[in-house]
Amino acid sequence: MNPSESLAQVYARNLNHRTHRAGWLRAAVLGANDGVVATASLMIGISAASAPSFLVTAGIAGIVAGAMSMAVGEYVSVRAQNDIEESDRLLEIAHLAEDPAAELLELTHIYIERGLTPELANEVAIAMHAKDPLAAHLRDELGQHPHSKARPVQAAGASATAFVFGGLIPFLGVFAPTPGAKAWSIIGYAIVGLIATGVISAKTSGSAIFKPTLRVVMGGSLGMAITALIGSLVHLTGI
Repeated sequence: MNPSESLAQVYARNLNHRTHRAGWLRAAVLGANDGVVATASLMIGISAASAPSFLVTAGIAGIVAGAMSMAVGEYVSVRAQNDIEESDRLLEIAHLAEDPAAELLELTHIYIERGLTPELANEVAIAMHAKDPLAAHLRDELGQHPHSKARPVQAAGASATAFVFGGLIPFLGVFAPTPGAKAWSIIGYAIVGLIATGVISAKTSGSAIFKPTLRVVMGGSLGMAITALIGSLVHLTGI
């Protein structure tokens, strides 16, 4: 900390960290990526199976069903994470009530392992226990932080909304004039959507753009290629 900086300035600078975005950003990136890949793969698979007349219906159904699936899946998984965190919190409360001295010693050892001298670690642990022992153990022992706490409704909403917007991008390809053009148009729109997803996620998370975007595009393209291959095999076998 610069001696000339005020506490408010330091706090404002620390807001630039992006950890607090982790919950909703992960859900939004996953939703957008799945929206592009799932919708494009579905429509390409149907197109490869020579059923272009169903593309619009399949695309809309895929977007709606996928968005609902993403929302429910995110909510259930994040809620399960919350349940685990709450169980750990209750367990820590019980431990502090049963044997606060042992918990103080445990916290001291944690600080020693992080590089403090035994004397300083003990002093810090005593100070933390005097202020809020539960918060100290949740943070330093279990890694639970209020700013990174998972929020089920927020994650579900971000995932479903992102899926819809992602799914609408390849869906635009269905309006190409011919069946062959539709498939290539869907692929083109999907790649554009994947690039946009990679760039936006990289910019939002503050990381470099090229590698995350390339990873998203390659993964999505592989998914579409596999689905197109399966669709072609279905057409050839007459299933």
